[in-house]
This record gives sequence, C-alpha cells and structure tokens, in this order.
Amino acid sequence: MTWAELAEKQATVVQMLKNSILKERLAHAYLFEGKQGTKTDLMAFQLAKAFLCQKRGDDAEPCHTCEHCRRIDSGNHPDLHLIQAEGASIKVDQIRHLLKEFSYQGLESTRKVYIVEEADTMTNSAANSLLKFLEEPGGESLAILQTTKRHAILPTIQSRVQVLSFAPLPPESVIETLLEKGYSEVQARIASQIAADVEEAESLCSSDWIAQARSKVIQLVHEISKRPQRALLTVHEHWLPFFSERSSLQLGMDMLMLWYRDLLRVQIGQENQVVYTDCMDDLKNQALSQSQPTIRHKLTAIFDAKRRLDANSSPQLVMDQLLLKLQEG
Repeated sequence: MTWAELAEKQATVVQMLKNSILKERLAHAYLFEGKQGTKTDLMAFQLAKAFLCQKRGDDAEPCHTCEHCRRIDSGNHPDLHLIQAEGASIKVDQIRHLLKEFSYQGLESTRKVYIVEEADTMTNSAANSLLKFLEEPGGESLAILQTTKRHAILPTIQSRVQVLSFAPLPPESVIETLLEKGYSEVQARIASQIAADVEEAESLCSSDWIAQARSKVIQLVHEISKRPQRALLTVHEHWLPFFSERSSLQLGMDMLMLWYRDLLRVQIGQENQVVYTDCMDDLKNQALSQSQPTIRHKLTAIFDAKRRLDANSSPQLVMDQLLLKLQEG
C-alpha cells in the first residue's frame, strides 16, 4: 500500500499526514475515526512505516524494501506494537504490558509505534492507564488509535490526540461498481447506504444478506402500516432471529431508516433518489397516509434506538420500544 493508493479514498487524511511528515511535525498521538472499511487500519500501518523507515523518500513515501518496512509487512517488527481486543475488550493488563515494553530501549531504532485497534473497546481502567502514557509520552514514540465509535472514546483521551476523520465513499461510486458486477439496482442502492466501502457492500450483496434483510424490512413496515396488531409478533419471530447480532441489527435499522427516508423523498418529489425503487407503489401509498412531521418523528425514533443499542441495551427491549414509536401516528 502506498500514499497514492490510500489517497484514492482518503485524500485529505493522506495530505495532512504527508505534510506533517515532511515538515517533521507529526503529532505524538493520533485517533483515526471512520466507518468500517474506510481503511483506518491500512493508513495506520502506512504511517508506522513512514515513521520507522530509514530510507523514506522526499515525498514521505516509505521505501517498502528496507529491513524496517519488510518487518512491518511481515508483522514482526519489535518496535511496532499492535493492541487488539481480547474477547470483547482491551484489558488494563494489555496496556500495562505495552507501557512496560515502551520503557525499554528500542531494539531496531530509537523510535517506537503502537497501534490500538478498536480503541473504543478499552475498559475504563485500560483507557485511564493509556491516558497517563499519552500525557507523558517518552522518547520518539507514535501512538495511533483506531475507532468506528469516536463517542465511546474518553474525552480526556480525545483532547490529547490529533483526531483525523476518514471520509466514507460517495454512494454513487459504490452503486456504479456493484451494478457493473451484476447486482440489482435495489441491492446496490441499499448496500451503498449502509456499507462503508465497495468491499463491504459487495460482501453484503454476494452473501444474499441484503436480499433477505430487505424482505424483513418490507415485511415489518407493511405490518406496521396495515396490520399493526401483528407487528410485535413479526419483530419477535422474524426480525430479531434474523438480525441476531448487534452489528446486523444496526444494519437492519439502517435499512428501516432508508424506507422512511424514501417516504420523505416521495413526498417532496425526489423520487429519483429513492432506494427501494421496486416498491414505488407501496411508498406512494404510505407517503399519502403520513405527514412529514410524523415520518421525521419515526426517523428520530430509529436513530435513538440505534444509539441505545450501541450503549449495550437489550436488543429485544430496543426493538419493542422502537415498534411502539413507529406505530404512533
């Protein structure tokens, strides 16, 4: 991976990092935040390479051939430390071990790098332990934290790092690529809205997950609209068993949100932007029976449900409460 390749999707972040390298003004710690698939991991290793490479070019590009670069590529550079969640979280003992490693002199150079993946999974004690290290970084060290959930990172940590936000791909680019690969327009439109990049979108489409999830969403909105007395049963017997993981339930609610956004698009004459293109008759019928404030109220309810799910609330409780909100009006 090169800066040029990364710039194809994250030009702003690449330019900022390259400028900092060339001016020798790299921060001692960064927080890379972006959706799944926005290449925060590849950017982290590219920055680590550029930081440790001793034959770096005038354009800030690591040489990719020296001992440092080769060892980073092979995953065994002694001065590059990767911290990953053990189970569901990053434990305080992992951070303590990291601090101990950083107390030793570098084995290959005077520089050291540590990358914390899914930094939002740190326990409170782990985060506080890392905070102390960020407050008093030793020697020539570089910290790179990665997260898809910036709001879950302690404000005190955020205040001591430089935050770089990674841009999602434009949906139009994702749709075009998926159509070229033979997926339906509806699948492509939905995937482009809920996936972070082409790879994730294609994975969702190729596994037929999008098609199955779409049928669950349409079933639920029809029950809410036409047979509200059956909606709760639909949630318990069809929705929750299919969206059994928190991550998949989040995507399901994203798809539900797309439906109600489509209702608004129909109401304001933006039918060319509708995602559920093959359900236009149903969308028009529902759009006639609901006011814009009612639809916006439902969109807010879905957003709040996603936030509660993210805060570790019970999926069944979240869906039950959301259903009540969606049945109002």
